[in-house]
Amino acid sequence: MRAAPLPVRDGLGPARVRLRGGVVLAELAARFGEPARARVLAGEVVDADGAVIDEKTVLPAGSSVYLYRDLPDEVPVPGVMPVLYRDDDIVVVDKPHFLATMPRGRHVAQTALVRLRRELQLPELSPAHRLDRLTAGVLLFTTRREVRGAYQSLFARGLVRKTYLARAAVDPFVALPRVIRNRIVKRRGQLQAVTEPGLPNAQTLVELLSADGLYRLTPRTGRTHQLRLHMASLGLPIIGDPLYPNVIDVPADDFSTPLRLLAQRVEFVDPLTGTCRDFVSGRDVP
Repeated sequence: MRAAPLPVRDGLGPARVRLRGGVVLAELAARFGEPARARVLAGEVVDADGAVIDEKTVLPAGSSVYLYRDLPDEVPVPGVMPVLYRDDDIVVVDKPHFLATMPRGRHVAQTALVRLRRELQLPELSPAHRLDRLTAGVLLFTTRREVRGAYQSLFARGLVRKTYLARAAVDPFVALPRVIRNRIVKRRGQLQAVTEPGLPNAQTLVELLSADGLYRLTPRTGRTHQLRLHMASLGLPIIGDPLYPNVIDVPADDFSTPLRLLAQRVEFVDPLTGTCRDFVSGRDVP
């Protein structure tokens, strides 16, 4: 992927806007209002080659321009994010609940990526995979663009063993351990993922570890909300889940009920060194 023509600033890269074509100033002002117009006039918008856009610049449909976004007002997310491991290629952290992995929607500065870029002074830091905002635990980042693909490919190809712990009710009529295998689809604009007929694309081993409702979940795949949906499908929704089986509206500043789901362990063979990596969260599942 081509690098953005503007550098990371205060932990954030520039926003990319794909144009409909014509005078750039007029289009950005019509789509985004006076702040975007002011940025063009201030010389703060550039094209894909880094050339500054001015009030007369015309670009064809499909072209892209780059500018720094206005940050939304965000509620600070509580909790610390210890660094479990760091070298020249990767950073591994123990992410708290409620902190998104990377900017999306209303969560921008209050994300693991932006926090770490600022704290560690690593502008090229990028996640090798993602954890749901409500899930805590082991999260791996790459430090440099040139090594990013090697680590991201491990997760995409299913070469990383991930182990989760979860709390849920216990039902003696649900036979465990059990492998759940089905097809999960998450559509844009819908909060919940759903299962559909068709070729399975999601698989999870579910094991009950203790009579008080501690479960070990071992996914073979990484679909959005996979573990949460699979547990709910057993009639054993994870405690604190505001989406499965029912959607519950939780205020943005309510951090009182964390999802009892922890990415407890990540294991893989390092694609650059051949070393067996094994990172374990220091958190418990209450």
